[in-house]
Amino acid sequence: MNTSDFFYELPQELIAQHPLANRTSSRLLVLDKHTGETQHKTFTDILDILQEGDCLVVNNTKVIPARLFGENAKGKAVELLLLNTKEANVWEVLVKPGKQAKEGDIITFGAEGLLSGEIVEVKEDGNRLIKFNYKGIFEEILDKLGEMPLPPYITEKLEDKDRYQTVYAAEPGSAAAPTAGLHFTEELLERIAQKGIKIVNVTLHVGLGTFRPVKVDNIEDHQMHSEYYILEATQAKIINTARVNGKRVFAVGTTSVRTLESCVDDNGMLHANSGYTSIFIYPGYTFKAIDGLITNFHLPESTLVMLVSALAGRENTLNAYNQAVAERYRFFSFGDAMLIL
Repeated sequence: MNTSDFFYELPQELIAQHPLANRTSSRLLVLDKHTGETQHKTFTDILDILQEGDCLVVNNTKVIPARLFGENAKGKAVELLLLNTKEANVWEVLVKPGKQAKEGDIITFGAEGLLSGEIVEVKEDGNRLIKFNYKGIFEEILDKLGEMPLPPYITEKLEDKDRYQTVYAAEPGSAAAPTAGLHFTEELLERIAQKGIKIVNVTLHVGLGTFRPVKVDNIEDHQMHSEYYILEATQAKIINTARVNGKRVFAVGTTSVRTLESCVDDNGMLHANSGYTSIFIYPGYTFKAIDGLITNFHLPESTLVMLVSALAGRENTLNAYNQAVAERYRFFSFGDAMLIL
């Protein structure tokens, strides 16, 4: 299967540059994965679609202010994007320009010298490992010095950085938001819970690997970067109970899908686990952990479109995307939503 099989035409003006005033006021395209039938609704209509006993699985990762601006010992500007933590105070980072961050170089951040780091390894893929030195609490220093790492297709400034966080974000560690969850408010989640729908938390710290372009013709040659995930025993038990009782499991976002499918056995039962996953889901994959998916509209030829196509079928997915274009839906991180069932 070729990367070009997942291309669709997207006018630039449909790429959402800012979040809607109300998180829940986005549109919702509902796609039946069996028939390909679509319906056009609003996001709050999920209350009518979800049923008592169903599970809604959300990724509670929290985006950190992962973009840092500093300079090396020669006074040259260096930009870092924190990707994931490897051990105490050691992070894998993307560096621009790379020639200003060689092994052994010291980079300082902020006029007050609050934070510095030494490049301890240059990896084969061009990323660096940096060991940070600081006094105080690292998260507080990041809040002071770092910037929210918005995707490159968002060119307008975000006035409220909390709008690039889900309302249930709790575990710091992501370089990008699990954007399907941006549509939920605390009020909507409360109404969902009151209906008897179980809300389950998983954690997957989103790295740039999820969004890395597919640069090979044959999708099977693409290598996903690994991302750290956690599924706790109490949460796995809730999902397993629902499955035994014949209820449905809906993942919120592709990151929740990848976490669940990394923790499920051949019988569809989930097991508590943590570690790094590089699972790549594309058509031909057999889902074992989920029945449905709430997601945003993704970039053409991306691994995310491939995952959606694995669940709903490539033709159904591209037909739905083309409908969304024709109906002027808003696309990508701050865009509208899609529900596959």
